[in-house]
Amino acid sequence: MSGAPATPPPASAEGPREPEARVGGLDLLSTPPVPRAGWRVLPARMVAMCVVELQKLRHDRTELYTRAIQPALWLLVFGQTFTRIQVIPTGGIPYIDYLAPGIIAQSTMFIAIFYGIQIIWERDSGVLTKLLVTPTPRAALVTGKAFAAGVKAVIQAVVVFVIAALLGVVMTLNPLRLAGVIVVVVLGSAFFSCLSMTIAGIVLTRDRLMGIGQAITMPLFFASNALYPTAAMPAWLQAISAVNPLSYQVDALRGLLLGAPAHLPLDFAVLVVAAVLGIAASSRLLPRLAR
Repeated sequence: MSGAPATPPPASAEGPREPEARVGGLDLLSTPPVPRAGWRVLPARMVAMCVVELQKLRHDRTELYTRAIQPALWLLVFGQTFTRIQVIPTGGIPYIDYLAPGIIAQSTMFIAIFYGIQIIWERDSGVLTKLLVTPTPRAALVTGKAFAAGVKAVIQAVVVFVIAALLGVVMTLNPLRLAGVIVVVVLGSAFFSCLSMTIAGIVLTRDRLMGIGQAITMPLFFASNALYPTAAMPAWLQAISAVNPLSYQVDALRGLLLGAPAHLPLDFAVLVVAAVLGIAASSRLLPRLAR
């Protein structure tokens, strides 16, 4: 007598299962799982990190106000004094006009160069460790913070632009050139903020980072063309200026804002490469802070 036909197994409420294969006593999926999006979500994660950083400005705008004091003093004291004594060759441009783009670059660098202190604070408060265990790529964390520094720098640049205009500096209002100025400011700030985060990943403490930051900011500024043309420098300082990203940022700003002779393709290329290298270096060193 034949047995009753076997009852088919009940359908799973979760839908059809993947076909399985049995190898060495283990049930394996014959169809490999689809990998996660990974780097395809990088832009969205970068924007999210940037927005998170910028939301901090809603609670405390003190930094933006206090940072505007130093550029104003540079333009008022240094700019007007050297315009009168006319000792620095500027190619026929009034010295205060020549100085204004350099002060914009300086003020944006000063905002970005101490950004690593915030990373160390996040490490000490446990925020960084939580961020690193999320699926967000490290490059997205760093890039979001770098471009948040860039947005803060753009706000600072607008303040300096207005102060310079009130002092009689004539700068372009061409929308395309101003858009180029924004790109230059963001790229320069992205590099210097990543430089700060890279140093933070090496020295690991706020005190050391503050000391190094203070030690390199003024040399970077004086070893650029922000205050005087490169041709007026001694040969050894010209060599340093040639590898200083701040020099290329100032050159681009001067060309865009004043219409002065500049090397815009080279300036943009150097700033892009510097920002990419800075993001790569700080992304690699970021986990070292969380150990």
